[in-house]
Amino acid sequence: MKQSIYTIKINQHLTDQVLKMVLAGDTSAITAPGQFINIKLDGFFLRRPISVCDYDEKTITILYKIVGKGTEYLSTLPAGKTLDILTGLGNGYDTAKSGQKPLLIGGGVGVPPMYRLAKDLLAEGKKPSVILGFNTKEEAFYIEEFKALGIPVHVATADGSLGTKGFVTDVVKTMENYTYFYTCGPEPMLKALSDVTVTSGQLSFEERMGCGFGACMGCSCETKYGTKRICKDGPVLEKEEIKW
Repeated sequence: MKQSIYTIKINQHLTDQVLKMVLAGDTSAITAPGQFINIKLDGFFLRRPISVCDYDEKTITILYKIVGKGTEYLSTLPAGKTLDILTGLGNGYDTAKSGQKPLLIGGGVGVPPMYRLAKDLLAEGKKPSVILGFNTKEEAFYIEEFKALGIPVHVATADGSLGTKGFVTDVVKTMENYTYFYTCGPEPMLKALSDVTVTSGQLSFEERMGCGFGACMGCSCETKYGTKRICKDGPVLEKEEIKW
């Protein structure tokens, strides 16, 4: 974990409720796809944890949804504004277990970490495929960015306005020969995926957090191997250890 000051370079809408923010600053603490950052906002007691979509030596890209007063305030911040941020939080995904043809599944705001994960898997010579799930066509984002990576991209929308009508699980049932799966999204989606997937996999959980680095125990959950803290021992857990 590292605390640093970052400068907003871009803060723009991708949809009515989802924005892309690019932050300039120290990225050295980020070591794996699936980790998150924790942003301090003026006037708010708790920091806001947001997953990392991508990063390079000088910038961090996050995609976030306006879901409350904190993220609504974040959406108003202009380029040039500085933010106090904790980076390198969480365990992230382990790409060593992926096999040659991993399946990546993102639902809603669970889509962003799949992007960096796909890039890392490609760099390792793997051949990932991705499934992106949204409620409607109007809420969809980052589809073209995934396609630009040169990987198969499948889209599901609950109302059928784009791609397959239904849920990501409906697409998973049609997939063959994937060697492992990685996913991030709302808990009902994660449970459904745990039921329908035919391989082992890693699931990233969302949880309300206090500190974000394991001190307060506010985001503890029970696993088959004892109590784990989503912010520090997670947010990524393996399929076999989850107690639904």
